[in-house]
Amino acid sequence: MSTLPSAPSATGQGATPSSGKGQEGLKCTLKLRHLVFIGLAYMAPLAVFDMFGIVAEETGGHVPLAYLVVMVAVLFTAYSYSKMVKFFPIAGSAYTYAKEAINPHLGFLVGWAATLDYLLLPMINAILSGIYMGAIMPDVPFGVWVVLTIAICTVMNLVGVKLAASMNMILVGIQLVVAVIFVVLTVKNIMSGANDAAFTIEPFFSSDIQVVSIAAGAAILALSFLGFDAVSTLAEEAERPTRDIPRAIFIIIAVAGAFFITVTYVMQVLFPDVTELGDIVGASPEIAQYIGGAAFQAIFVGGYMMAVLGCGITQQMSAARLLYAMGRDGALPKKVFSSINTRTGVPVGNVMIVAAIALTALFVDLDQAASMINFGAFIAFTFVNLSVIFVFFKFLQRRDLKSLLLFVIVPGIGAAINIGLWASLDSLSMMIGGGWIIAGFIYLLVKTRGLKNPAPDLTGPINIGMYE
Repeated sequence: MSTLPSAPSATGQGATPSSGKGQEGLKCTLKLRHLVFIGLAYMAPLAVFDMFGIVAEETGGHVPLAYLVVMVAVLFTAYSYSKMVKFFPIAGSAYTYAKEAINPHLGFLVGWAATLDYLLLPMINAILSGIYMGAIMPDVPFGVWVVLTIAICTVMNLVGVKLAASMNMILVGIQLVVAVIFVVLTVKNIMSGANDAAFTIEPFFSSDIQVVSIAAGAAILALSFLGFDAVSTLAEEAERPTRDIPRAIFIIIAVAGAFFITVTYVMQVLFPDVTELGDIVGASPEIAQYIGGAAFQAIFVGGYMMAVLGCGITQQMSAARLLYAMGRDGALPKKVFSSINTRTGVPVGNVMIVAAIALTALFVDLDQAASMINFGAFIAFTFVNLSVIFVFFKFLQRRDLKSLLLFVIVPGIGAAINIGLWASLDSLSMMIGGGWIIAGFIYLLVKTRGLKNPAPDLTGPINIGMYE
């Protein structure tokens, strides 16, 4: 097998792939702007409206504060991603990091857990499409919207990653325009004294803050930031992965965090008590009608559908490439998962597999699907942080205080945060996620003949340079 990228040198410049798998298959076409918009589209800016009512009730009217807390927490994990992508600028993300830095068998199970997250997100996206469109066109069957959404996302992914990324730039732009109009109308209502509202710091601080409630709200809102790591799966398709992937990760979190906090602040100021609204779960569409009438509510729902498409395209893209990475060297059957269309550079079979899984949205409700997502995500995030710590002990030559801080203490805090979030999941998530991990472990035992043989290889040999 050909040697893949080495770790970055002292100058911070990562080595480029030699004649390895990344060069033979996936095409390096993505620039920094593409990566940023892919991550933002994955997170779906308008998704900020999905959980507002629920979290406002949970936190007692402190949604912006909960977003601020979770944003700080996510930055720790983002930091670890930015470190690891410099060592391993190849497809696979958490799977690759745990495999190379900790243990190949454990890495397989981390990848297996992360796969659950990636595979189910397109299904949830399709369910949301049916719910929102059903609200304004109740005569059209739910299944029509599900199938139509999956079909559009699949076609966009089949034509090639760069076109899909360019489409995401348009879709994210539309979402941001709708959000800006929403904020402007909300501010206008506040300034006119609607609902007796006035600008205040109470959404961030008040005498009745309950730390436990804020933590619970932040745990829910962690879902809003899950998309930042999607770009790490595109490392082999980025023109300058060791430079642009870390930059993209932090830009995505900064932009998304500022956006989430700003939008929810004005919403919380206008409606400090969401129980005033008729439907807490559907609080955002109701607020849209309140601030702009039925016409703006229609625009708002239309903008949300742009979020559905942008999110669906990117989710399917990332899931297909994770399957490609796992199949490329035998973690999953090669004949099924490692095939690439020579003209477009797209893993067509994997795109279709993800689409087929998404069609289960016809038979699963949103609560059942959503309960399974965080399980794999928090496991993946935890092991990305732990991988940085293992890199320190296995590959770094320096043992000074600065290295200890950057490679042990900071990622250690990130790991602890994610373990806490994982432990807070409900029993259904634990049961389903645990079953998925057990199935993966059984598969690993069979594949390696009781762990006697090496774990299925994901990336091939890695030439690790010392990070100085």
